[in-house]
Order: sequence, then structure tokens, then C-alpha cells
Amino acid sequence: MIRSVTLTSGLLEATFLPDLGMIGTSLRHRGDELLGLSGGLEGYRAGEQTGLPLLAPWANRLGTWRYEVAGVKVDLAGLALHTDENGLPIHGTMTAQPGWVVVAADERSLSTRFDVGARPDLLASFPFPHEIRIDVVVDAATMTIATTVVPTGDRAVPVAFGYHPYFRLPGTARDDVRLRLPPRRHLELDDRGLPTGAGRQEAAEDERMGARTFDDLYELSDDRELSVAGGGRRIVVSLGEGYRYAQVFAPAGADTVCLEPMTAPVNALVDGTCTLVAPGTRHTATFAVEVTSPRGTP
Repeated sequence: MIRSVTLTSGLLEATFLPDLGMIGTSLRHRGDELLGLSGGLEGYRAGEQTGLPLLAPWANRLGTWRYEVAGVKVDLAGLALHTDENGLPIHGTMTAQPGWVVVAADERSLSTRFDVGARPDLLASFPFPHEIRIDVVVDAATMTIATTVVPTGDRAVPVAFGYHPYFRLPGTARDDVRLRLPPRRHLELDDRGLPTGAGRQEAAEDERMGARTFDDLYELSDDRELSVAGGGRRIVVSLGEGYRYAQVFAPAGADTVCLEPMTAPVNALVDGTCTLVAPGTRHTATFAVEVTSPRGTP
């Protein structure tokens, strides 16, 4: 049986599965489900992203099967990695991974850790020994997730992880969902979904989605608040200092909108645009999900 841990504040209830990648499988507000779980756990085991999954050690895709970071050359050829429609390695290696240890848990909080350095199979694709720690707290109508990378070897560890939450708003047609985006630099992607190096500044918006679709990457500044609203609720995702980038994913026909916190842009391990965490230090990135009424109260 897969172990689950449910946190509750009375207003908000969140469920995670430490035995299956620490995926979040449910986020309920006043009893209504706000996460889409398309494909279910079997789909997730097969590599499909759903619910609220961690994407590590890289979020989104890499542009090649080889990369070099801090003088360490990595060849991914022959490794069993999940790939996208163009055959590029995507979403890292932590999907559905067993081995998460529950350090502490109570009604409103959960602390877990995973020792990547103890897994030779994972070090083959990311040879940077480290520990991942995830701390989740539910308070009133807000869930906060802090993710920490702690080097456990003598190498600096590149940071390029992210999350891929699939949000849904009960009782609201996808076309009627309002999407709020902060002022941002819209990074241009090529036909493989990789950054070209170009981009343009865009003003904040809070508009009905209508027939628009998204698979877009943004670099954020001081305002890092994204949200979707409809059906008497607003789901607000606030990105902390560790998250300078966000991807919005809302393809045609989907009943979910993904507001994805990212610590680095797409393809950061190949482009060399990720932060390095030195041995003896640690790097924490935090984001919060708050559910409010149109008047701003839970």
C-alpha cells in the first residue's frame, strides 16, 4: 500500500505520497478538489505529469543528451529517461521515485528528505551528490512548499528543479477562467520548446483565458504572483526568491491550468544558466498557494 500524508487547516487539505515521488495528489478547499489528476497514479508511474509533482534535477526539457556544468561532463546516452515528443530528456529523474524519508509530520506540516547521493542510478544522469528536502505547511487557506538542495559530496550542485501543479477551478469552464500574470520578460521558445535567447517585456495582465493556449516561459522580477480565478475562487501562486522563472501550461482541451515555479529557465543545465550550490551550503526555494474568495478572504 502506498503511504499518504494529509495535512489540514480546516479550510485547506493537502495530500502527498512520500512513497511515490512526494507527489501532491489532492488540494481541497472547503471540500472541493483544486488539483487535476489526469492519468492517475498509473500514468504518473509511467512518466505522465499530474497533480502536484516535483521535477528534478531539471524541470522541463534539455536540448541535448550531453551537458557540462562546472567542468563535469555528463552523457545521458543509453539512460532510461522520460522524453518529450522530440525525443529530448524531460522533467528529470525524480518522477514516482521511492525512497523519500518522512522526517516529521503532524496535522499541518510535513518534512521529508531524499538522498540522491545514495542512488548510483540517479547519479548516472546527474553526478552531483546531494539531498533534497521538502517541507510543506498548511495554514488557514495557504499551502507553503519549501524545497532545499544540500550538497553531500565535494562538488557544487546545479539547481534547476521546479514544480508542475495542475490547477482546476470547480464549476468554471476553462474559457471563463481569469489568468493573472505579473510584469515579466516573455522568453522566446523555438519549435522544440527551448529558449532562443530572445525575449520581450510584457505588462501585467488579468484577463479571461478565452480560447488562448499557453506553453510559455517567463522571467519574473519583484512581482512574482500568478493566479487563476473562477467559480468563486482565486488560486494565487506566490514565488519566493528561489524562483525567478515560471512556465504557464494550458493546452487546448485541457480543464487545468499549470502555473509552474522554476528555479532556472528551460535547458539551464545545457546553457549554464543555473545557480550552483557549493559544498557546505544549501539552497532553498519556496512558493505558496493561497486560495481566496473574490473579496480576498478565505
